[in-house]
Amino acid sequence: MTIAEENYLKTIYKLAEAEPGQDVSTNRIAAGLSTRAASVTDMLRRLAEKELLEYEKYKGVRLTAEGRRLALLTVRKHRLWEVFLVQHLGFSWDEVHDVAEELEHMQSPLLTRRLDAFLNFPTLDPHGDPIPAEDGAMRRPDYRLLAELAVGECGTLAAVKDTSAPFLQYLDKVGLPLGAQVQVLSRVAFDNSLELCVNEGRTVLISAEVGRNLFTA
Repeated sequence: MTIAEENYLKTIYKLAEAEPGQDVSTNRIAAGLSTRAASVTDMLRRLAEKELLEYEKYKGVRLTAEGRRLALLTVRKHRLWEVFLVQHLGFSWDEVHDVAEELEHMQSPLLTRRLDAFLNFPTLDPHGDPIPAEDGAMRRPDYRLLAELAVGECGTLAAVKDTSAPFLQYLDKVGLPLGAQVQVLSRVAFDNSLELCVNEGRTVLISAEVGRNLFTA
């Protein structure tokens, strides 16, 4: 597997997870990888020849069982490296993505197993995303979007939907880390922004967009 092939499989997997049951279009893949649709078509043909995906022109693609297994393996390595970078090298959660993108392509199964054991077999990465097991099994936490909580409801911030550095830096600035206990005090009728009580102390006002990008448990 080349790095490019791994990136394609991982991107297709994530796009399929975002819209379950739907084939992934060439245009969505091109947007996800910031490349041209013509380049995507060439790669899709190559991956189809390797029986890693099912591809029919103009109808999108879906991963085969083997393609999904390889995609999940790359996701597994990426998320394990993110945990390592945060816990042992002092990276912040908004810094780890690009470094993990490089480390995820290391091809040593033994290294991955030992990294997993060294980290004491984590199930979640620093952004709250589940880490696939070596056999591809993955426990999907029962999360709710913060925006869906009713006034008076409480929850624990458990994961972020938007993992971009600007969003994570915003959460750090306003003091909304994962693990924080929040209660919805009020919802502003004008724009659905939320007033939160954080850890039974201070209050924070967040936009509706922020609420749609935070998961609670």
